[in-house]
Amino acid sequence: MFGFGNVFPEMPGRSFTQTYRCYSVTMLGDREDVDRGGKIIMPPSALDQLTRLHIQYPMLFKLQNRKADRITHCGVLEFVADEGRIYIPYWMMQNLMLEEGGLVQVENVSLSVATFAKFQPQSVDFLDITNPKAVLENALRNFACLTSGDVVAIKYNEKIYELCVLETKPGSAVSIIECDMNVDFAPPVGYQEPQRHVRGTEQTDSPSEQEAEQFEDLSFRAFMGQGNRLDGKKKGTESSPMTTQGGNGKRGIPNYDYRKGTITFIRTSRSAASEGGNDKSDKEFEAFSGSGQSLRKKGRK
Repeated sequence: MFGFGNVFPEMPGRSFTQTYRCYSVTMLGDREDVDRGGKIIMPPSALDQLTRLHIQYPMLFKLQNRKADRITHCGVLEFVADEGRIYIPYWMMQNLMLEEGGLVQVENVSLSVATFAKFQPQSVDFLDITNPKAVLENALRNFACLTSGDVVAIKYNEKIYELCVLETKPGSAVSIIECDMNVDFAPPVGYQEPQRHVRGTEQTDSPSEQEAEQFEDLSFRAFMGQGNRLDGKKKGTESSPMTTQGGNGKRGIPNYDYRKGTITFIRTSRSAASEGGNDKSDKEFEAFSGSGQSLRKKGRK
């Protein structure tokens, strides 16, 4: 008889191990506070047994589905469940591959305090959140521990986001109660880096032959276009066409004799035939050589 645990129920240092029927928190009604976090609801008899065993706080448990060989970890929120039952979040049931009423083994454990955790969003919609680290930090307040490989669910702006726990340090299962934990994110599932469109050499080096022919046919014409009158009328807004000799504009000739600090005025001389043989066309242009008028008349004081 000394080998059975019921002989000395109050001996400290013993572990708590029980098997319960597992149900989702939707069976309790409106308990979104449980479904959003990582804590479960246990029966009152579990609290009595944990108290006699002198289990240290915070109470952390390992949930194991022996049939599917799946393990996760959690905390406890309340001891108000029916005897022989526990109620857990729905996302936790999915990780354990449990159905309603399935058997799960509950065992108390002691976990190391977390120092690092890496998450991977399961949808690119998570990128729409302005400050994902702040949202995750606020959601993890309802969790007691994390397990590598679990897919946790958080709710933000009436939308559920799933995140896979890729890595935890210093162990595969850690406690996140009152800890200073560094958080990192992996690219979401289905996310693709934006690709840069690099054009081929045939498209970027030079225009096509058809475009080159169009450019050769068009010559630059100054002040060609249409404008808008202030009075709203359309008369006189079309510019008059300008013709050039040979269809091509005349290019200027650079002044190779230019010296720094000098200014040269060049004026195009008109032919004598265009002026009717006027002698003034033969004179060379001289800068600042004209006569002016005074704004103040002489004789007035």
